[in-house]
Amino acid sequence: MNLLFVHQNFPGQFKHLAPALAAKGHRVLAMHLHPCAPLPGVELIRYPIASKPGDNTHRWLKDLEVKTVRGESAWQAAMVLRQQGFVPDVIVAHPGWGESLFLHHVWPQARMGLYCEFYYLAHGVDVDFDSEFAKPDDSNACRLQLKNSVFDLQFPRATAGLSPTHFQASLMPESMAHKISVIHDGIDTDWIAPNEGANVLLQSAQGQLRLSRQDEVITFVNRNLEPYRGYHIFMRALPALLKARPKAQVLLVGGDEVSYGAAPPPDKEGNPQSWKHIFLNEVKDQIDPSRVHFLGRIAHEQFLRVLQLSTVHVYLTYPFVLSWSLLEAMSAGCAIVASNTAPVREAITDGETGEMIDFFDVQGLADRVAGLCADRNLARQLGSRAREFAIANYDLKRHCLPRQMAWVEALANG
Repeated sequence: MNLLFVHQNFPGQFKHLAPALAAKGHRVLAMHLHPCAPLPGVELIRYPIASKPGDNTHRWLKDLEVKTVRGESAWQAAMVLRQQGFVPDVIVAHPGWGESLFLHHVWPQARMGLYCEFYYLAHGVDVDFDSEFAKPDDSNACRLQLKNSVFDLQFPRATAGLSPTHFQASLMPESMAHKISVIHDGIDTDWIAPNEGANVLLQSAQGQLRLSRQDEVITFVNRNLEPYRGYHIFMRALPALLKARPKAQVLLVGGDEVSYGAAPPPDKEGNPQSWKHIFLNEVKDQIDPSRVHFLGRIAHEQFLRVLQLSTVHVYLTYPFVLSWSLLEAMSAGCAIVASNTAPVREAITDGETGEMIDFFDVQGLADRVAGLCADRNLARQLGSRAREFAIANYDLKRHCLPRQMAWVEALANG
């Protein structure tokens, strides 16, 4: 079988699926925009951008125009592939960046499977969740209608869809929802496992600091430190938390950029600033900087050691895409305090696989984390049950990957 994966940031969600299908004997090609490390058995096709968006595009159309340009670029690369004799039986694509918009014109007989990650709603999900940042704007519905149009143009041609959580699948329009299978990307629970010997060496202004499981360590992880993932709530909880737990060390993993939502406002002088520094500055006079460590973006192996030595891990999010980091923390056996938001409720049950708080409850967050730090037995019990749940529901090799492969092969068979 000939398979074509399409993802701007390949491998993305297809990191395990594409090479597994290649290992089974299928020919697997991957079309991508950004640089990608080689994957076993996968032929990489990097397409160049064909043109530039215009300068005078209507503000609501800018997003769609950028995605149309990407669609045009991928279409041109696909035409070259067709001329070279490649004909896919199945195309598996992330439709969110537009690359797969026009591929049905190149290979009309190919069956299309779409990764249905997120469909935007003007109300009731992420856009108006946090009143601190969600400014009243009647135009949001218009803007999001056009933002969703890249999906709407592709859904009718899709044979099937794939979503990692039931919450994310529930956002899709009815025209697509009935085609979707809910299968998570999968967590390698054999590799991401508890490790009593885990330790991390930190460099700080005070010198070197080595932390282990014997220390009291509170961890917080985002791709980027920003409101969508509750960074502001966590920082506001730190003064009370550090006061309640005078020996605790806090490790924050994440960059200074923006993954989701709006960019931070400039400072009073008009200079750019980051969400990280905005909320650090808000509490800096109330916390001991020698106990709060910003690690930035770190290698995945170091990130896993951070999870493995965590006494309590905090995960906060708007009702949005579920982070891999939460499930990795569960697999590592972390005691977790998480926001009571969808889709977190699919993974965390309060008092069983973690503890849950209202997203905006700053004092409640400090109290719950401090309570688990004080009760190591309860923390270990929650972490153990979290790992059991991760193995039973999100294990890559035994659960998710076999189902994903079956999904792809079922596409080829109609």
